[in-house]
This record gives sequence, structure tokens and C-alpha cells, in this order.
Amino acid sequence: MTVVQGVHIDEELFSILEKVSDPEIPVLSILEMGVVRYAVLEDKHVKVKITPTYSGCPAMDVIGDDIKRALSKHGFTSEVELVLAPAWTTDWITPKGRKALEDYGIAAPLEPEADKDVLLHGKRIVKCPQCKSTNTRMVSQFGSTACKAQFQCDDCQEPFDYFKCLK
Repeated sequence: MTVVQGVHIDEELFSILEKVSDPEIPVLSILEMGVVRYAVLEDKHVKVKITPTYSGCPAMDVIGDDIKRALSKHGFTSEVELVLAPAWTTDWITPKGRKALEDYGIAAPLEPEADKDVLLHGKRIVKCPQCKSTNTRMVSQFGSTACKAQFQCDDCQEPFDYFKCLK
């Protein structure tokens, strides 16, 4: 068994699921994103439970289909169940996933209080993923998806998404 952010996953399934990308952030696997909450192998049948990053997330159907397709390629039948509780939190993004976000150009989520200071009070603490400056400002509460906000760096002038903290 492998443990990812507190979730136990069969070793054989881990190697398959770590190759399934998040459709909205293709540099992250669904394991790094923390949406897989349960994956158990029984004979050649796999039961997987996934949690959306926010309720109504349009990527969940695609993720479910991608999981089934990846498992099928390895000779498994599968069922994927969407579970809403406990609610997904940005704490479930792995350290490797946070680094991948920043390398991809998306600022990783801050802690809840810092997030509120940024989104509600304009505090300049979100680090630009390009030049690493914190001389950044929010342009819009919503970025490329509802779970992100649009920011711009006042030093390098680059726009970027900030992944909002969800607790």
C-alpha cells in the first residue's frame, strides 16, 4: 500500500493512477491534486472514490472516464464514485503537486487567513510563479476556472492564476 495525503492506495493502482492527469491542470496527476480518496483492488475489479475540488466542478466526469480508461488498459474493470464528504481542501494537494503548479505558472494556495488577506484585503503576499516577487495584485476574483483568481506581477508584469485556498 502507498499512502498519498492520508489515502491508502494499492501499489499496483498507484502506478496507474499517478499517470492520470487533471484535465484542467495537465501537469498534475489526480493523486497529486488529492481528488482520489479511495482506490481498492478486488480480484480484477477496482473501486475508486473521487472528490471534486468544488461542488459542480466540470472536470469530474472527465476524470472518472480517464480513470476507467487507464484501468481498462491494464485489464481491470472499475467503478468510480463521486463523494462530496469530506469536502476537498487545498491541503490535499501534495508537495509535489504544489511545486508542479508553480512550475506550470499557477501560484499555489496559501493558508486560509493569508488567503482571506489576499482576496478580501488586497495584501501582497502571493508569489509570482515566474519571477518569485510578492509585488503582485489581484486582477479578478476568478481566473481560468472558478477555483483560481487572476493576478498580475507588478515587477515582471506577467499575469498568472492563483489557486484559491479551500478549507
